[in-house]
Amino acid sequence: QVQLVESGGGLVQTGDSLRLSCAASGGTFSSYAMGWFRQAPGKEREFVARIKRNGSTYVEDSVKGRFTISRDNAKNTVLLQMNSLIPEDTAVYYCAADLVGNYVRTSIQEYDYWGQGTQVTVSS
Repeated sequence: QVQLVESGGGLVQTGDSLRLSCAASGGTFSSYAMGWFRQAPGKEREFVARIKRNGSTYVEDSVKGRFTISRDNAKNTVLLQMNSLIPEDTAVYYCAADLVGNYVRTSIQEYDYWGQGTQVTVSS
């Protein structure tokens, strides 16, 4: 069983930055792919970014160039650095673990474990 705990959310202004962190426990973190998703009010949960077990990354087009995903296997942590935030980035952000550590997988159904989420609010 894998437990995931997100932190780092908050209320910021347009143009600000935030760094989200997700701490994992249980299982073998280095073998998993990790992803970030977000869910805005009234909308479905959507893919944001993924980092494979080999460290290669894939970022959704709407945040490309602004968001960066990284991982620290020594600390069992995955990070999401968010720069140049805009109000459309307002959402609850979730990290997720995919036991299939390779490939580009962006579907919610492909991820096995989820955190509880952290709120990010960007004011205009």
